[in-house]
Amino acid sequence: MILAAETNESLAQMSNTLIYSSMAVYTLAFLAHIAEWVFGSRSKVGRTAAALTQTRTAAAPAVTVRGTSASGGTAVLDKPKVVTRSTAGARDVPDGPGAAGGTVKGDLYGRIAVSLTTLAFLVEAAGVVTRALSVQRAPWGNMYEFSTTFSTVAVGAYLGFLVAKKNVRWLGLPLVTTVLLDLGVATTWLYTDSDQLVPALHSYWLWIHVSTAIFCGAVFYLGAVATLLYLFRDSYESKLETGGEPGAFARSVMERLPSAASLDKFSYRVNAAIFPLWTFTIIAGAIWAGDAWGRYWGWDAKEVWSFITWVGYAAYLHARATAGWKGRKAAYIALIAFGCFLFNYYGVNIFVSSKHSYAGV
Repeated sequence: MILAAETNESLAQMSNTLIYSSMAVYTLAFLAHIAEWVFGSRSKVGRTAAALTQTRTAAAPAVTVRGTSASGGTAVLDKPKVVTRSTAGARDVPDGPGAAGGTVKGDLYGRIAVSLTTLAFLVEAAGVVTRALSVQRAPWGNMYEFSTTFSTVAVGAYLGFLVAKKNVRWLGLPLVTTVLLDLGVATTWLYTDSDQLVPALHSYWLWIHVSTAIFCGAVFYLGAVATLLYLFRDSYESKLETGGEPGAFARSVMERLPSAASLDKFSYRVNAAIFPLWTFTIIAGAIWAGDAWGRYWGWDAKEVWSFITWVGYAAYLHARATAGWKGRKAAYIALIAFGCFLFNYYGVNIFVSSKHSYAGV
């Protein structure tokens, strides 16, 4: 028994060391991402301006003829370019070259940043697993464990998009910045010594319900970042379209991002894909509540704000399909919905007394 306790204590200390080590590597990744943005070429700035100020034809896409060969070959028609718009009236603007600016030097810093982010992710994941081994249960029984797991899953989702060859490296800097803040808060204010859970939490539903909630929140976060960047990029494109002159800093940053239409499309697809899983999370929580407390729904603060978050994202998806509510209006709803998710985690757990306040911070 004493040997087992000492082993668990050693594992807990190892977990803490790994989490702090991951923070150090994330810091290096943060600096590499900064270098990617700073040293990336600005030579391609102006692509959006050129796209917005060029002469447009009000008619349908033109179809050109390549002509016939001297030997009397058959004329070949060029296929009209198909432009997919995420919202009605979206501009036909090309995506920017990315944080690296399309240069070898910038791309080198970007690859270093991604490599360091991957290393930090592996170290942090090892810390989460070691924490689980030290308590011999799911490693999300309190806010500290939830926060470390949340940031691990968020980075894992980002790396998953990169492995799938999605152009999301522009997410790297805001993601790593947020992860550092999350881990800083977790290790400074939310840290709780590893311990066993109250009887109500000894259930396989802990693995199902909480893990899906963490995954949903992590992906919702990526969608929220894309939504926020969409609002900035959309304002930038609108200013260019009306003949405005953005500042040098705004031009340097905004021109490297995907177009507003691409950012809007990404955030919509992410939120739409994860919404059914959030619905399952609430249902799973209700089933677990029925087993633990003898009732499926009791209007507890955590339950209420989970439902409010669900309503927020449902309203966003509905707004996307409603004329006059696409674009910026729908984006505001998405950000409000994510704000509800954050309050459900931090606000309810810290400031509101509820039946879910069993594990402390």
